[in-house]
Amino acid sequence: MRPLRYSINVTLDGCCDHRAMIPDKDLHRHAVENLNQADPLLFGRVTYEMMEAAWRTPTRAGARPEWMEPFARTIDLAKKYVVSSTLDRVDWNAELVRGDLGTAVQQLKRESGKGLFVGGVKLPLALAELGLIDEYEFVVQPRLVGHGPRCSRGYRSVST
Repeated sequence: MRPLRYSINVTLDGCCDHRAMIPDKDLHRHAVENLNQADPLLFGRVTYEMMEAAWRTPTRAGARPEWMEPFARTIDLAKKYVVSSTLDRVDWNAELVRGDLGTAVQQLKRESGKGLFVGGVKLPLALAELGLIDEYEFVVQPRLVGHGPRCSRGYRSVST
């Protein structure tokens, strides 16, 4: 059975807003290493649409730093599964996942391969509640932002 791995960038105050992260060469290199440990990627609708808008090729020359290109190529070519009840179709080397989430993900885990990789916030929370995530990685960004989605239910920041 292949493992399901989850990795998320999180700030010191627990926020997972991708716009609050500090992109750099090391972060993107590490992301490529993570993606290379997986056969397919598993996304919810929001993460899929965000990643497709940012990373689907082609992009105009000079649109992003050269050090982002290995990540762009890797994610562009990766097989993707998209969990959504609202999308009618997907492309970008993707396939819709319908029906019972637990059953569908267990079936994907039973297939042979290196592993599955999940990103985002809402879908991983649902998968964690089902006990389906095998490995967690929290990449801590050294900043406080005070807004955005969080990767735990019921978490509230406390001001003093």
